[in-house]
Amino acid sequence: MSSANGAYRPPAWLPGGHVQTIYASLLPRPEVRYRRERVETPDGDFVDFDWLETTAGAGAPLVVLFHGLEGSSSSHYARALMRHVRVIGWRGVVPHFRGCSGEPNRLPRAYHSGDYSEAGWMLATIRARVPDAPMFAAGVSLGGSALLNWIGRESVQAPALLMAAAAISTPLDLTVSGLSIDQGLNRIYSRHFLSTLVPKAMDMARRFPAMLDEASIRRAQTMYAFDEAVTAPLHGFAGAEDYWFRASSKPWLRKIGLPTLVLNAKNDPFVPASSLPGPQDVGPGVLLEQPEHGGHGGFPAASLPGGLDWLPARLVSFFRSAAA
Repeated sequence: MSSANGAYRPPAWLPGGHVQTIYASLLPRPEVRYRRERVETPDGDFVDFDWLETTAGAGAPLVVLFHGLEGSSSSHYARALMRHVRVIGWRGVVPHFRGCSGEPNRLPRAYHSGDYSEAGWMLATIRARVPDAPMFAAGVSLGGSALLNWIGRESVQAPALLMAAAAISTPLDLTVSGLSIDQGLNRIYSRHFLSTLVPKAMDMARRFPAMLDEASIRRAQTMYAFDEAVTAPLHGFAGAEDYWFRASSKPWLRKIGLPTLVLNAKNDPFVPASSLPGPQDVGPGVLLEQPEHGGHGGFPAASLPGGLDWLPARLVSFFRSAAA
């Protein structure tokens, strides 16, 4: 698919990527109800799937949403998408990455941007529960990275599970984004993430002292330091730089044949526009949309007092067109 500009236009009273990002996260979150399913993993751990409570029939399309770093089914973008899905008569599910559903996991393992095998296992598990329904997947930020990694690496298997996919505000080049998030005003976001990542890692270090160094975690004040002390040793990387290089999804975009929307605002605070791909960087299935505005996982609607309707509508519109 060709590159295209998205239709998103920010309200004039809401300028700048930082403002659009933060404002969207502070808007009232739609009320949705979930049914939680605990699923045992092949390695003896568990993950929690939150299924949207809906009256849609068994054959209705299903949207799988992979949340972002320290996100969940309660994240603003998750609730907005699930509400939209319910209103149009579709179904939805939010699988939680390990440690993100409110309860510590059993094993010394967390989640990361290149966690494609986990994302693929989740999709296969969900597909087994809905064998006959059209199925779509979306991922926000880290969730988009894991999803794109899987689609690119599993270019043959992906169309057997999904009709189309979308990645929103994905840090496609983790080295560029990893350095960016620890600079200037972006430290607002890194501190926000670390406020929950560090306590969870400290708890894991106490339970598994042979895997993690508690003192190194306590000293982590940047995402680089956290990935060096936690993400890399837990998941088999030599260090933060090795993790960022090997887990980046940008190199895999060329392999993607499945209809896939890759949506990145050019004013995303910690996904610099210079790191975004062009048409020469992607496979035939990828549609690039790079609007000038939107922030990171933001895209607040223009009408006062603002809302979260634009992104869900754009995703469903893409899914419908890809399935037509």
